[in-house]
Amino acid sequence: MIKEKYTDIEYGANASIVENKVVSFNRTNYLESSFRVHQDGFVGIHYQQGKIDDEEGYKKAENNLKLKRPYPFELEKGVRSRDKTEKPFDDKQILDTSRKVLNYLHKKYPDYTFAGNVSSSFWEERIENSCGMDFQCKDANSNITLFFKHKDSKNIDDGSIFYTSRNLKLKSFYKIADNYLENFTKPVEMPEECLIIDKYYGYTGLLRNCLSLEKIKNGTSLLSGKVGQKVFSEDLTVFNDVSDKNSWMTCFWDGDGVVPKGDKVVFIKNGKVIRGYCGKKVAKMYNVKTTGNEGINYGDIPCGCHNSMSLKIGKKFAKELLNGRLAVIPVQSCGGGFNEKGDYTMPVQIGLLTDGEKILGRVPPFTIVSNLFDMFGKDFIGIAKYNKEIFNDKVMIFRCQKGNL
Repeated sequence: MIKEKYTDIEYGANASIVENKVVSFNRTNYLESSFRVHQDGFVGIHYQQGKIDDEEGYKKAENNLKLKRPYPFELEKGVRSRDKTEKPFDDKQILDTSRKVLNYLHKKYPDYTFAGNVSSSFWEERIENSCGMDFQCKDANSNITLFFKHKDSKNIDDGSIFYTSRNLKLKSFYKIADNYLENFTKPVEMPEECLIIDKYYGYTGLLRNCLSLEKIKNGTSLLSGKVGQKVFSEDLTVFNDVSDKNSWMTCFWDGDGVVPKGDKVVFIKNGKVIRGYCGKKVAKMYNVKTTGNEGINYGDIPCGCHNSMSLKIGKKFAKELLNGRLAVIPVQSCGGGFNEKGDYTMPVQIGLLTDGEKILGRVPPFTIVSNLFDMFGKDFIGIAKYNKEIFNDKVMIFRCQKGNL
């Protein structure tokens, strides 16, 4: 009988801001565990929120072997730990930062109302078993999330400024806030060529879905029949990266306890579809190797997807990629997305024009019209190097058609 335990610990603090005032302060403390007992190809699982003695947890898991949950796979081994914590805010810093930020913004931009929060988050995850595995990850960050509204606006809010870092510097946040607010009400014309600049996370959901090996094999993916073919831009490389260097609040193992070889597995390379992702269950089904992308499920056998879906960063900054052109930041956009054919439409209620570094003004409302294969193919401009002026993150630039709102 093999014993296995998952542990997830999360705690943090949050100062809530409403109409330019700190109105509350909350602390959170969360612990969940999953006790597992493996025997004869089956696993008994006991999920627990809050503290419980290990002996009791394993006893309850053993009792659940009678449910006959199948898990006919050998458990992983190895010892590894990762600690990415730096200098997250303590309680006093959260409150002090909230007041400093509000004082700065309210004095400099009296025509705006701000709401949101200043917070810190601590996270620790561990998986261990009696076969010799002990994996552990720790991370923490501090966040400022502020929604802003101009006094003449009829919207609930006009946009948001989000800044997160393991070691947050207020000067960097002020620089981004100034960039957003100084020309926010200045009307500017929409460029003839419609380029979008944004964090890529909101555009990769369908791509992630299409790269599921199971969906590729059973013909329900838009990439079915395209493995080995170049269907995207030469500048697009997609991979799962669990390395210590590039991690952000996530573990390096998947639901099966598998760590990708070299901490990285590539799915699309220079536009060519290389492979789909899978865990042990699907890998066995199609007689291939797991890519280490099984989802982590504390209450049941591993299922779902554990995939960071990283896009390779190019060698140029946003302004260099634009090369004299201007692009639009979709500050407020909702009511659209991808359909089952890969077509994409997204109404942009509020968009800001930028040269890649400086926000120049506000464009009229419009609709982004594109397609999965165009967005990451012929219209893909690239992934820019870390953008500190607007996003405090890496950004994607792509061309699209401009529809009316």
